[in-house]
Amino acid sequence: MDVSKRYGAAVAVHALRLAFPRGGTTVLIGPSGCGKSTLLRMLTGLVTPDEGTVTFDGAPLSARLREARLRMGYVIQEGGLFPHLTARQNVGLLPRHLGWPEDRFKARLGELAELTRFPDRQLDHYPAELSGGQRQRVAIMRALAVDPDVLLLDEPLGALDPLVRRALQDDLRDIFQRLSKTIVLVTHDMHEAAFFGDLIVLMRAGRIVQQGAVADLLERPAAPFVTEFVRAQRSELPA
Repeated sequence: MDVSKRYGAAVAVHALRLAFPRGGTTVLIGPSGCGKSTLLRMLTGLVTPDEGTVTFDGAPLSARLREARLRMGYVIQEGGLFPHLTARQNVGLLPRHLGWPEDRFKARLGELAELTRFPDRQLDHYPAELSGGQRQRVAIMRALAVDPDVLLLDEPLGALDPLVRRALQDDLRDIFQRLSKTIVLVTHDMHEAAFFGDLIVLMRAGRIVQQGAVADLLERPAAPFVTEFVRAQRSELPA
């Protein structure tokens, strides 16, 4: 159902309805303050809509929140790792909580390290001993630890320098393609949206302006704002 969210007198998300294709990558994009991160947090259950209902597999998210969260992986900007835990311990938080035996977790950690190209020798390093790109790889491993159905990423590459960001973009797209999970990714970067997205949702002031493939936004803009937004970043789009 249509969902909306206010913070005091400010409307973060106006009533909107959006479906996320199973097994596809949906990118929420728009300028700062457009409501994309608030919308993502409503999908995780971290933020409760003031009106409307978020559904997960056809049922209200609020009615099955714990179960649904075990089927979601969540990555935030700069990773959000616990600084007092090693990379291994950060990845193991949810498996340990669920009571996984050591051999099961060890096998899963090996799979994730291979998937994310994270060096085994650095699994016992603390976040402060890792580079920004390595910390983000640990955050991705943590989000994927219990093999969730859905992966939600809020500006996961925004704090990285350009060279590290490009390398992680390539690896992250490979991960998406290999896993075939339902992905929802927030960014403000049109190049990144075009690089990752099967479906791009452009937002402005808490509303959806246009959704579709990148070609739709480029060739069939639904409003002048779409053209303005694309033109402002056009030099960043892939050839």
